[in-house]
Amino acid sequence: MSDVLLSVRDMVVDFPTRHGLLRAVDHVSFDLSRGEVLGLVGESGAGKSITGAAIIGLIEPPGHISGGTVHLDGSRIDNLGMEEMRRIRGKRVGMVFQDPLTSLNPLYTIAKQLIQTIRTHLDLTEKQARARAIGLLEEVGIPAADKRIDDYPHQFSGGMRQRVVIALALCAGPELIIADEPTTALDVSVQSQIIDVLKRMCAEHGTAVILITHDMGVIAEAADRVAVLYSGRIAEIGPVREVIKQAKHPYTKGLMRSIPTLTQTNDRLTQIPGTMPRITDRPEGCAFAPRCGHVMDICRSQQPATRSVGNCEVACHLETEGGAS
Repeated sequence: MSDVLLSVRDMVVDFPTRHGLLRAVDHVSFDLSRGEVLGLVGESGAGKSITGAAIIGLIEPPGHISGGTVHLDGSRIDNLGMEEMRRIRGKRVGMVFQDPLTSLNPLYTIAKQLIQTIRTHLDLTEKQARARAIGLLEEVGIPAADKRIDDYPHQFSGGMRQRVVIALALCAGPELIIADEPTTALDVSVQSQIIDVLKRMCAEHGTAVILITHDMGVIAEAADRVAVLYSGRIAEIGPVREVIKQAKHPYTKGLMRSIPTLTQTNDRLTQIPGTMPRITDRPEGCAFAPRCGHVMDICRSQQPATRSVGNCEVACHLETEGGAS
């Protein structure tokens, strides 16, 4: 059996509008192995959340995958109907959203929501499902889970609600979890606890995780590999330590230099000039060219091909042209 659980190839996501076709994700490709944590990082609007939603079939119409393929454990899933995709979502793929209140129904107890989800996907009695639900709450670190299970979502703190959402995503023992900004609204100490929970799920259950965030600190702590997205495309992807310490794409380098360090002596952080182009106003060639300090003529006219450089893959003309990156 192959270690590759998820394979995304040349995925394109388009949104038809009155003003034309908006391309939110532009030929994104990557593989994800069992038990691996892949971080998707980039600025707001880079296409991180749309990529995650597309994989799990949660893009709001009229948005749709208009090109490429998505395979889960060797079987194609991007062309499945709504009902088939719904069964995969609950049983084989779990989702953790940024705001746990969007995943939890405030009118129902935690017990009702967990038990209902478990019994939808697993052939268990009410009693067995309740026992499993309590076990999951204990596993994600809810104290006195046998008593707290009958509480309502508003009776939990933000960090505890996020733990409940992770338990909800784990109900049917999924092979893949897509976590979209799961720690953004939480305190730093709680963020670390949530990351520890996700990492433990990978280690103990072999669950693969796509961790979507704009926080490189979270990526550095949690991910095995990281994909840096810019304007709907992957600029660089590789082992997290290599990307952080030896970034090759100018955009990735800019991101790394903008992170404060304990040894930093400068008064100001390095910043990337300009802003990411809107979907409706992408330049020809490389989308990062208007902000790049190493821009060449070819950058303004041709999109760079993705090329293997060491353990990383980089989409930059500086690498393909042999320039000094």
